[in-house]
Amino acid sequence: MSQLQHLFATPGGGPVNWDLARQIAQAHLTGVPGGRQVPFGLTLPAGAGPTQPAPSGDERTGPVGDPGVTSAERAAVAEALRLADLWLEPGSALPSGISATAAWTRSDWIANTLDVWRKLCDPVAEHIVGAMTELVPEEMRSQLGPMTSMVTSLGGALFGGQLGTALGSLAAEVLSAGDIGLPLGPAGTAALVPANIEEYAKGLELPLDQVRLYVALREAAHQRLFGHVPWLRGHVLSVVETYSSGIRVNREAIEEAVGRFDPTNPEGMQEIALDGVFVPEDSPQQKTALTRLETVLALVEGWVCHVVDGAAGDRLPEVVKLGEAFRRRRAAGGPAEQTFAALVGLELRPRRLREAATLWAALTEHRGIGGRDALWGHPDLLPDEEAFTDPQAFAAASFELDDLGDLGEGEPGSSASE
Repeated sequence: MSQLQHLFATPGGGPVNWDLARQIAQAHLTGVPGGRQVPFGLTLPAGAGPTQPAPSGDERTGPVGDPGVTSAERAAVAEALRLADLWLEPGSALPSGISATAAWTRSDWIANTLDVWRKLCDPVAEHIVGAMTELVPEEMRSQLGPMTSMVTSLGGALFGGQLGTALGSLAAEVLSAGDIGLPLGPAGTAALVPANIEEYAKGLELPLDQVRLYVALREAAHQRLFGHVPWLRGHVLSVVETYSSGIRVNREAIEEAVGRFDPTNPEGMQEIALDGVFVPEDSPQQKTALTRLETVLALVEGWVCHVVDGAAGDRLPEVVKLGEAFRRRRAAGGPAEQTFAALVGLELRPRRLREAATLWAALTEHRGIGGRDALWGHPDLLPDEEAFTDPQAFAAASFELDDLGDLGEGEPGSSASE
């Protein structure tokens, strides 16, 4: 009964048990050897990543599933971000947005991004929890009394537990605070995840220092954009929320999932999968919301790719390989992103990334650096999805506009500082 009481609690009064999500995410990283219990009576399978002692002479103190950050790694991250910001200076009219640097463990990434995930996921959770409550016929709710609220809480627990697993998977893949294009971390804090960067560099078979610096360039570019375009953070999150609030759920799939839950066996929750609960977005309003979401994600990521590749230029020997690898990575999404999309019905991939990067290159050619970045002055000035079809035509037409503000007054090829 104590386990069930904790399981069905929703601290803060929202639709999701976020305490459960956080602890399951942490447990997903660290692993629980031998099937030992994690908080709230849930159990992870054996062999999920047991802890091991750190090698002699190594400063790492974290478990094998969540390596700690050494002082050398912390210094390397700070230096990479400092150098990256310096390289970006001539190629952006937006000044540095970095007020602090950080080297995060995977657990740090979870802790520092959970508040934003709460904001993004609660609208979807409300649909799922609401659908679960509706499974109880209205004429029976008055007879069930407290049992009705238990059904509601079950939805928050189910969603929270599986969301925690998805966030734990994402934490093992993300390379930085802004890696997936959303402003997830604290404003002004540029953060890299050294353990994941090291793993990614091994997969690419490229030098670690070059991969780290390329990730730092991307992170520093994200910080410039979200730090000096005041409306952008709220706009991106609002677009995601609008799309999420319009997601519809399949009541039959939810009824099947709830039917597999045994109240006498809380550990069995991990075997319940909320698969197939989302109905494809076929309403005009939801299609419009999806287009807006895909467009803004592509514009952010395209600007970052264009600015970063220009800054890296001849400085990084493997810049071409790095640029192509990161474009493929963002366009395809990793396994964790796909898991997250299946869970909350939200894909974080910028589908038109290459077209967006080409568009920003054309705008730089026609308007110059200052004129290009002036388009971030207001959401109405940004290119829409139709601009992707003919970037040169859009760039040429936009060059004729003369009321974009001070940033746009430079000659083509000039920066704001010039």
